[in-house]
Amino acid sequence: MKKDSKKKAVKKVAKKAVKKVAKKNPNSKPKKANMSKQQLELQSASDSIHVVEKLIDTICSNYKVNEDHYGNILVAVTEAVNNAIYHGNKSNPTKKIYVTFSSSPKAISFTVRDQGEGFDYKHLPDPTDPVNLEKPNGRGVFLMQHLADDVKFSEKGRCVSLSFAIVAN
Repeated sequence: MKKDSKKKAVKKVAKKAVKKVAKKNPNSKPKKANMSKQQLELQSASDSIHVVEKLIDTICSNYKVNEDHYGNILVAVTEAVNNAIYHGNKSNPTKKIYVTFSSSPKAISFTVRDQGEGFDYKHLPDPTDPVNLEKPNGRGVFLMQHLADDVKFSEKGRCVSLSFAIVAN
């Protein structure tokens, strides 16, 4: 019973987040001068991943993003949120994660910011090195860099911006 109420709470938060970001007319494209921007505040908990997944589903549907790019966006952004939860905020329930979505006529972008200590994003071990292949983690930044069209870290690694060219179905 506790699991069901938790699921309902996640659905409610996801629905609220999607309503904030979703366009009223799903067939409309953003105008050049009018960049759409929304921010979402999340708990440092694994349930937040479900909220972000729902948000990405809605955004990709509204912008008619093709399946290949949808997969890239889903994996890259959820990796960023996952890293923020577990590595940045160290699953501390008092710390928040901020996910910002913005769009322009040619791209959609997500910024994920945590309240952690940050990290040295310029000197990460290569996850493709045979020494690192069996390690259970260490691939998130690598995946983001290979799936997004542009990746920028700031705030000593506490913030990552991911940009994706809009490619319609």
